[in-house]
Amino acid sequence: MSNSRTMSDTALSEQRPHEIAKTTAFKDFLDLIKIGIVNSNMITTFAGLWLALHFNGLHFLDSLDKVFFTLIGSAMIMGGSCAVNNYYDRDIDIIMERTRNRPTVNGKVNGQQALWTGIFMITAGMACLFLTTVTAAIIGLAGVITYVFLYTMWTKRRYTMNTVVGSISGAVPPLLGWAAVDGSLSTTAWVLFLIMFIWQPPHFLALAMKRVEEYRAAKIPMLPVVYGFGMTKRQMMVWCACLLPLPFYLFNIGTGFVVLATILNIGWVVLALSGFKIKDDIKWAKWMFIYSLNYLTILFVSMVIFTLI
Repeated sequence: MSNSRTMSDTALSEQRPHEIAKTTAFKDFLDLIKIGIVNSNMITTFAGLWLALHFNGLHFLDSLDKVFFTLIGSAMIMGGSCAVNNYYDRDIDIIMERTRNRPTVNGKVNGQQALWTGIFMITAGMACLFLTTVTAAIIGLAGVITYVFLYTMWTKRRYTMNTVVGSISGAVPPLLGWAAVDGSLSTTAWVLFLIMFIWQPPHFLALAMKRVEEYRAAKIPMLPVVYGFGMTKRQMMVWCACLLPLPFYLFNIGTGFVVLATILNIGWVVLALSGFKIKDDIKWAKWMFIYSLNYLTILFVSMVIFTLI
């Protein structure tokens, strides 16, 4: 998993910042596996798992073994994939301010350690998922392949469609959670997948706008870098609008959920439209990014809550 664009650890050491913050080995491990991404994805994985239990008439406490293997397996393959991503991207991570302190860049974890940690975690995670259903394991593997090979190693440095390709792997967690309980994958499961898939472009494009100069310096062809803010805003608005009909396919969760989700969707569309009037593009991008984070948490947590009411 290396190419001419991936620096050796020796070459990287010559470019590291002189001041490196003191951290523990455990903190470095959490940074290596991108624990923030893992945690947010675990929310959506659990929501998919919970809804599958609910709609299949199964009790949570009677399914603790499946819950355990699903959550541990999902976390392992996500963290492992992120570790491989950190291994592969350490040559560009050193250029960007938000990534230059990752342990694969500052020397606290060398490339081989990151790579083998990722491979081990993915392997262990896949083993856990196989103890749930074969369908869950296949979906998990598809997520790993999409993130590591199709996104990290292929499209990220070549095409503006990298965000869309990355969104496929990011949409896998709720589908995986459902599949661990019900391998038949009902319409509800696929709607959860679509919500996550459509949510990601406006979320990551907002981040790309905030960090546009860093992406430009790293020569990553994000949409704002290649086509500018105007095109990026239009695409973000379209993606947000595509979320509008999806809550109505989840009416079985409850009317309250449909109303809440619709309000969240309309709010996001309104905020997206405001971007065409606001002069401070970076400030608007920050609002869009913050809204997207809150949107995701509220939406998926509410899915669980409304099944308990």
